[in-house]
Amino acid sequence: MHDIVDVIKNIQTLAADDSAFRILKDFERVLDELDLYVFDNWEDGELLAGPEVSRYFVSCKFMWPREDMPDPSGGERLLDYGCKVTYQKSKILVPRKVYKESDFRPGTKKGKIDPHPIWIVEITIPKKLMHDIFVGKELKDNMKYAESMKSHTTENLTAPVDADGDGMPDQPDTTTTEPTDVAQ
Repeated sequence: MHDIVDVIKNIQTLAADDSAFRILKDFERVLDELDLYVFDNWEDGELLAGPEVSRYFVSCKFMWPREDMPDPSGGERLLDYGCKVTYQKSKILVPRKVYKESDFRPGTKKGKIDPHPIWIVEITIPKKLMHDIFVGKELKDNMKYAESMKSHTTENLTAPVDADGDGMPDQPDTTTTEPTDVAQ
């Protein structure tokens, strides 16, 4: 059983630790590039724990309400890329919203804590896959930048003309000739 306080602490850790947040962004980039979000309910998951980094893998746990289980076909897609996906039924403890006196915990001014059924999906991704997708994204971005620079520079430049074939650009003819009368 998990506690909502642990989820909040995990998110606060991500906000304070830039490297953990960067790893989580790379983790999500892999899920996005592998088109996981086209499957039902995968986009509705919430981070429960992680990212946990080991020598060769990065893993995160996500949660969904029990009635909104993510489509297992999405997990199967990840298996083809060397990822590990596990599903688990569990509960999370969430404080009750206080509407009346009986919603308080005895002797306190805090709401009672109720268990809510959830699905926990743990996804473990190889670091090599995360790196390969990151490098692919960087290469794609660099290619777009190079193409945009190429189009900007070719619009503003004109190549010098080498009409006589001596390897040197021809100089514009600045001599003026007077028309002559041939009939004289």
